[in-house]
Amino acid sequence: MSKKIIIDCDPGHDDAMAIILAASSISNLQIEAITTVAGNVGVEKNTKNALRICDLVGLDDVPVAMGAARPLVREPFEAADIHGESGLDGTGLPEAPIKSLTEGHAVDVLIETLRSSEDGLKLVTIGPMTNIAMAIRKEPDISAKITEIVMMGGGTYGNRTAAAEFNMFADAEAAKIVFESGVPIAMFGLDLTHQALATPDKLKALQAIDNTVAETVVDMIKFYSSAYKGKFAGAALHDPCPIAYLIDPSICEFQQAVVDVETHGEFTYGMTVADFKGRTDRKPNVEFATWLDQDKFWQLFLDGLRTY
Repeated sequence: MSKKIIIDCDPGHDDAMAIILAASSISNLQIEAITTVAGNVGVEKNTKNALRICDLVGLDDVPVAMGAARPLVREPFEAADIHGESGLDGTGLPEAPIKSLTEGHAVDVLIETLRSSEDGLKLVTIGPMTNIAMAIRKEPDISAKITEIVMMGGGTYGNRTAAAEFNMFADAEAAKIVFESGVPIAMFGLDLTHQALATPDKLKALQAIDNTVAETVVDMIKFYSSAYKGKFAGAALHDPCPIAYLIDPSICEFQQAVVDVETHGEFTYGMTVADFKGRTDRKPNVEFATWLDQDKFWQLFLDGLRTY
């Protein structure tokens, strides 16, 4: 049975790979909509990139809606140093997308898609959580239609600062709203996603797949890896992790935690403060992903690309 999802993203090389995996023939996911948000680069560029990826993998009938151009409170903060000025540098994709943008703001598309879903949907959030927070604030009743938020962000350490992961740092106020919404959350933070490294042997396996989509993914990883050189054994495939989990939940292990998002700290803004020991004496609000079966993950990722 297929799982209906909305992907909220800021493509971004790893966002693009997440969409590619979700759209592959091995996937049991039905993408109801793709919504975009300011994050890795500006929302206009991120939206263009989402359309280009839809063209690449044939997602002709999936609506793509452009969302928030800035965080709720603070000034925009981008990651062009990681993803390039376009957000998808190094890919060789056609500059102009063929697919057209859906009318309406992403927040309204989120609300309408959720309300029209009989049994609810899972939200896959792999960028800053601005759109999700705005939708929940605008129409709080939609929370009942979100069966789970499966998100990439946070961790017990940071990558944009010592304390904060990029998606949380980009809009901590929005993340705080979502984490306090009462919606079930499966959190894929850096503790998990740094286990999904595209090491040279993995890149070699990808290069052996003879199709245009796999070749594009290889180009993405080669460009994206430059930001990790000297720090990790390969580029971290952050955003494909929650998609892989939805396709095969057995690839991960979780620990329940109470997670709060810091919005005031001078040095800790955007930090996800995780209580695994029950010290706050509150009911856990997050399933915190701690372990990845790397063999299963890579087999799934490779198998997905082979279907193109």
